[in-house]
Amino acid sequence: MCQTTAPKKEVNRGAHKIELLPASPTFLNLLLISEAYKEYDLSSLKLITYGTEPMPASTLERLRSTFPDIKLQQTYGLIELGVLRSKSKSDDSLWVKIGGDGYETRVKNNLLEIKAESAMLGYLNATSPFTDDGWFMTGDQVEVEGEFLKILGRRSEIINVGGEKVYPQEVESIIQKLNNVAEVTVFGEKNSIMGNIVCAKVKLIGEEDERQFAARLKKYCRQNMQSYKVPVRVIVSNEEQHGDRFKKIRF
Repeated sequence: MCQTTAPKKEVNRGAHKIELLPASPTFLNLLLISEAYKEYDLSSLKLITYGTEPMPASTLERLRSTFPDIKLQQTYGLIELGVLRSKSKSDDSLWVKIGGDGYETRVKNNLLEIKAESAMLGYLNATSPFTDDGWFMTGDQVEVEGEFLKILGRRSEIINVGGEKVYPQEVESIIQKLNNVAEVTVFGEKNSIMGNIVCAKVKLIGEEDERQFAARLKKYCRQNMQSYKVPVRVIVSNEEQHGDRFKKIRF
């Protein structure tokens, strides 16, 4: 009996002419690291939008360099309120203007608050996330520059190290520039002397001795940030970086 093998069907990887790619910063970071984009015809792609989690400046910089002809736009939304209209200051900027019809924004004590014409009432058996005058307290710490905001991260995520404030997103952005780093999550851990210490959980691209990598990371961080921001504890893990910080609240 003679067996025959059917010829493999060639896949046209540019057939659908996709113009919009909505994605998370983590997805885009992995796309850049894997270079999977080189296997496809992306000539039709016009816009990449990113949200769900803070975008590291280092990832945005590499994204801009890799796709110089594609527009990049930050998005912002909440399950409680819906998606707000957004406008990035520029393709390589983390400053964003949000709002649009049916939404108002304000900043109190460096925290973003939003009022919407249509919003949820609250959570069952939980403290109301709304102020007495109807503004939703996002918990996002921001900087303000005219009409634009720069989202620094949730206030609850800030790590207090001996009275100094450390924003995880800032440290993560620097660590992601270090070679052999695929993903990183920075978080705080209680400490009897400093109050908290900075910790980093890192997924590597390729194999490397964990002790040597931790020493290399700390040396790199000491050269690129204040000493109190340098991770004291470095954990090398193959797990995907999906902790409490990356629950799909913002999009």
